[in-house]
Amino acid sequence: MEYIIIFIGSAFVSNIVLAQFLGICPFLGVSTKVGTAVGMGTAVIFVMTLATIVTWLIYYYLLVPFHIEFLQTISFIFIIAALVQMVEIILKKSVPSLYQALGIYLPLITTNCAVLGIAILTITKEYNLMQGVVYTISIAVGFTFAIILFAGIREQLELTEVPKGMRGIPIALIITGILSLAFMGFANLV
Repeated sequence: MEYIIIFIGSAFVSNIVLAQFLGICPFLGVSTKVGTAVGMGTAVIFVMTLATIVTWLIYYYLLVPFHIEFLQTISFIFIIAALVQMVEIILKKSVPSLYQALGIYLPLITTNCAVLGIAILTITKEYNLMQGVVYTISIAVGFTFAIILFAGIREQLELTEVPKGMRGIPIALIITGILSLAFMGFANLV
């Protein structure tokens, strides 16, 4: 039951993009097509989960025993950068079309504050490894759900007539705000 609460609370109630406002850059940049959003979401799920496992292990088995916890942020950044490079190489070799579609946003996962933020929050919340993995996967699934939902809305917007001054980013920001309000409504349910 504890893991279900962590999952629902992290994916929907405290959605990383729509409630905590982390990871906005790829959310707005890659969400123009559903296919690209699915690819970005999958990459974020993979990187975020792997990053949490590795950073948790590094923190508790290297930093804490040697009393060098102050190196947490810098070591986490290096780990995340290495993992993103690995994902980039794998995508370039195995799915070149997705690699091209993600473009600059794939390396930006390295600087995506959501990935680093979740690695740090897992340590801050003092989750054990399994709780941390469930928490991270649920956060990443919430990110993926939000970006796919937003991409679908943006695809539909291309078929509608939007006033000239509202086209592009202005309407995207308004929709993001409305989605955020909708997700914040989940807070009263849990």
